[in-house]
Amino acid sequence: MQGLQERTINDLVTENYVRASVLYYFGVKFYDNQEKTLADVCANYGLNIKAVIKSLDATIEKDKVSDIRLMAYPIDLVVEYLKHSHAFFVKKRLPYIAQLIDGLGEVNFRYQSLAHDLKLVFPLFVEDFIHHIHEEEDSLFVYIKQLRDFLSGQNHGTKLFYAMKKHSIQEFALDHEEHEHEMDGIKKITNNYTFCEEADLHIKVLFNELAAFERDLLIHAKIEDNILLPKALLLERQVKLRFYKIIKQN
Repeated sequence: MQGLQERTINDLVTENYVRASVLYYFGVKFYDNQEKTLADVCANYGLNIKAVIKSLDATIEKDKVSDIRLMAYPIDLVVEYLKHSHAFFVKKRLPYIAQLIDGLGEVNFRYQSLAHDLKLVFPLFVEDFIHHIHEEEDSLFVYIKQLRDFLSGQNHGTKLFYAMKKHSIQEFALDHEEHEHEMDGIKKITNNYTFCEEADLHIKVLFNELAAFERDLLIHAKIEDNILLPKALLLERQVKLRFYKIIKQN
């Protein structure tokens, strides 16, 4: 059997589209090196071929935590898990997809118009997505921390009292529902990420990555809806009860 180092990049990525992302994290754009062998690419980029082959061969397991485990976590750890996911999306996943789209050159005539549209639409999606993440971390996550700190005795609650007049977990939940279909536009123009057999390898890799990213976003939203927000709602109720007792004592 032919070793990986002797096979072309085109062959390796055609066999498994995810390998394109592995090469990307080594600094290699697969579409610029399709006809070269892996050995030639590693030599040209100064890469350790054994390390690259090990990564290409590995079953890619994402660092995911089961819903059951997250349900048992205290809310501050759930928040940290979600922050880690946000950072991974922004620093790794989105830049990878963006360079796939930016690198779209001559493609099958069926996808020429789509390639142009994606180059216009995707940056807008990224801008909106990052804005949503910052808004969530700067408002919801901060509010949750204020609730938790008050119950643990780390603050006296004056700022929280006024914060609760401006915010509520229910309002955050309603706002969150509006952002759960952020990829609908991209999904629509790509026809649910489906491609014909004649599609270029570049298109196949891109659509596969877009579909995978949407799946990860849906999982992320499910964790926020089914774990974070119910925990936060309980926290908020406990704080209200504590305030009620304090007012009653006075």
